[in-house]
Amino acid sequence: MCMTCGCGETGHDDRVTIAVRQNLLEENDRVAAHNRQHFDENRVLVLNLMSSPGSGKTSLLEATIRELTARGLAVAVIEGDLETENDAERIRRQGVPAVQITTGSACHLDARMVHHALDALALADLDVLFIENVGNLVCPAEFALGQHADVVLLSVTEGDDKPEKYPVMFRIADHVLLTKADLLPVLGDFDPDRARRAVADLSPGTPVSVLSAKTGEGMDAWLAWIDGRRAALPDAPPNAARHHHHHGQPHDHDHDHDHDHDHAHGHHHHR
Repeated sequence: MCMTCGCGETGHDDRVTIAVRQNLLEENDRVAAHNRQHFDENRVLVLNLMSSPGSGKTSLLEATIRELTARGLAVAVIEGDLETENDAERIRRQGVPAVQITTGSACHLDARMVHHALDALALADLDVLFIENVGNLVCPAEFALGQHADVVLLSVTEGDDKPEKYPVMFRIADHVLLTKADLLPVLGDFDPDRARRAVADLSPGTPVSVLSAKTGEGMDAWLAWIDGRRAALPDAPPNAARHHHHHGQPHDHDHDHDHDHDHAHGHHHHR
């Protein structure tokens, strides 16, 4: 149960519970918009990665970081977990900054946690910031962080009906990655096409990519999508304190799933 958002609580007065939750979300949205201002001023692409535990978020990040840094891009990661710094230590071994947020009983990150983590990062020196949210397909969908896009991972070791079971999470997704695709030949009960149809029913136009961080399958399409999101970032305000030079030139890819304003203020699309 999450002590932050109160999921799992059964209040005696539903009206009080709703009012408290509404105030909590409104305050979170205010801080998320403040975070987003920092990101936009520094032209840093911020991607929020969400999934069940064990879907391969950290492995994907390791592979992605290797590719992006090889292009000369500066990358950092904010890691969210209930306990331990294990994932952050894995990321640091890739030679990039990683800030660990240990949430304790909270089953998601919120905007204020991310804001505090930014104190440990030099945004002006970054090109891409990944936020690895707590492994959970429910609570993280409700809390905006200021991110530019939400990426939801669905491992092929899970059921291909997960989008139907957790519709809120998959409705807000800007990209769905079907991870651990190298295991598909030995799994007979996961149908990527069924998963694609389920996502399309919830969020028409959201790209669904089959990907394996282990073999590299699907990585080119994933990296091209990141390039497209970087190319679509708003120009930094004239007075923004931006002092580092971009080493990689993003390719301009068309994308029709841009919900930047919604993510900044917590009003996710299709909700």
